[in-house]
Amino acid sequence: MAGSVAAALDEFDLKILRMVQADNQLSQRVIGDAIGLSPPAVARRLQHLRKTKVIRSEIAVLDEVAVGRPLTIIVHVTTENERLDLLDAMKDRFMRCPQVQQCYYVTGEMDFILMLNVKDMAEYNELTRSLFFDGGNVRSFQTCVSMENVKTHGPIPL
Repeated sequence: MAGSVAAALDEFDLKILRMVQADNQLSQRVIGDAIGLSPPAVARRLQHLRKTKVIRSEIAVLDEVAVGRPLTIIVHVTTENERLDLLDAMKDRFMRCPQVQQCYYVTGEMDFILMLNVKDMAEYNELTRSLFFDGGNVRSFQTCVSMENVKTHGPIPL
């Protein structure tokens, strides 16, 4: 399905997507002037891109330090058992945890890579108990603390 959606995107759609990835507050007039379309044409295209979930969501990206949550923790999680119901339960647990900013089910030596945002190590310590010990099905986990978030929320290259 993703291939069919990608094939349906024309050069105007790609230009619009590049612009809204950089700033989704741009007016339809500004976008239209930049790419050579009328504001109503831009509006129709944006509506279609949202409806077809090419644009999945539009969010505000906050400064972690400014809101008192300066630590980014990367965790590699290895499971005890890869039974589908147990994996689904872990995915659900990770999805429901607000501190888990990103969750990837991956191939290789570990099964999940999590990106967490916490205010301090005490909060992370509490999370390890609920996510990894109490939740079950975790053989091991390795923690990396980000010393500096160099690039986050990068645009998809189009």
